[in-house]
Amino acid sequence: MKKLEHLSEIYTSYDTFIIDLWGVMHDGISLNHKAVQAIEGLLKDSKKVVFLSNAPRPSEKVKEFLREMKMKEEFLKNIVTSGEAAMQTINENKFGKFFFHLGPKRDESIFYKIKENQTSIENSDFILCTGLFDGHENDLDFYKDLLKNSLSKKLICTNPDLNVHRGEKEEHCAGAIARVFESQGGTVIYFGKPHKEIYKMCFSGNEKVLAIGDNLRTDIRGANNLNIESIFISNGVHRSEFQNENELSKLILKYKVKVDYFQPELTW
Repeated sequence: MKKLEHLSEIYTSYDTFIIDLWGVMHDGISLNHKAVQAIEGLLKDSKKVVFLSNAPRPSEKVKEFLREMKMKEEFLKNIVTSGEAAMQTINENKFGKFFFHLGPKRDESIFYKIKENQTSIENSDFILCTGLFDGHENDLDFYKDLLKNSLSKKLICTNPDLNVHRGEKEEHCAGAIARVFESQGGTVIYFGKPHKEIYKMCFSGNEKVLAIGDNLRTDIRGANNLNIESIFISNGVHRSEFQNENELSKLILKYKVKVDYFQPELTW
């Protein structure tokens, strides 16, 4: 693992850049301007940039969110989300017809085409988990109790992340509920990083690819699963797990991943 001062030092070796959004490009509140400069540098040299996000919403909704943050329109051409991949599958009734939505109301766009199939957890064929309910964002025991009698159903997790930082505040994601469900003996179907299927929507086999992300469990393990090189953005979701850069090697060992480069933040 090598510290990388500037992306411009190595970018010519790659055709395609698979870049995480939350934790790299923004913190849920505002854009990271150094990262924006890096994207401008890549696009100026006609590199392919794909934003790959574990957002539990259709790609268009993520584009709307980024536009509200004043991200440039030219950046928004290639956005792939775990929610988009999950939506395509549930629209085909691959897990059954009737579902229980476990998540906040803001994520309901993921099932707008089949909203008439939404039902109670008791009457559902499967559980569609996009996150935590409004008003129950911090109490994972609530979900343990909610799910204990539904372990025979599959839980579809549309965001494998355990947590993110919105500004300085840490928040649970759908992956935290999936972990609770699995700990009780339930079966989870995941959409998104680090699972290989999502990457088929991003690039073909003849491209030299570099992955950039702040999550070792998803962004970096996903890169490892695809055998592509990666940059770990250390001042992201794991920032409270180490004191200084000398401890990064221990963190990498803890998560059992391979990292090629690291930067505190994406910098051109």
